[in-house]
Amino acid sequence: MYSKIVMDHFKNPRNQGRMKNPDGVGKVGNPTCGDVLWFYIKVKDGIIEDVKWETYGCAAAIAVSSIVSEMIKGKKIGDVLKIKNRDVLKGLGNLPPIKIHCSILGVEALQEAIYDYLSKNHMSIPEELKKAHERNVKTLNALEEH
Repeated sequence: MYSKIVMDHFKNPRNQGRMKNPDGVGKVGNPTCGDVLWFYIKVKDGIIEDVKWETYGCAAAIAVSSIVSEMIKGKKIGDVLKIKNRDVLKGLGNLPPIKIHCSILGVEALQEAIYDYLSKNHMSIPEELKKAHERNVKTLNALEEH
């Protein structure tokens, strides 16, 4: 059902855990499946210097969090914002159709962490990121109501 890459990231997650004093925190969830993801980032000179994550969810959600953390470490924020769920799926060797939403959650958690960083530092926030934030807040509110 899952690729070897997915199973490796699930069994041996990279960058897992909570970060002390992060520069940005992103939290997203899915009210249908109950998965919740947190991403924590440290940024220096516009580059994601470190990343940690916590995920409460299935094997796919954990694998997504792990691989996304590897994909972004050492990258410029502008480049990281270009990452789409199809990039995550490709990196994992795909996911079963019923689990593709996990790849979207990983990207959304990352976007939220970057949004948090940019807003805390009074930096310009791209319009697309503002819209993603608004969607994520609505979804998270729905999740917390359940």
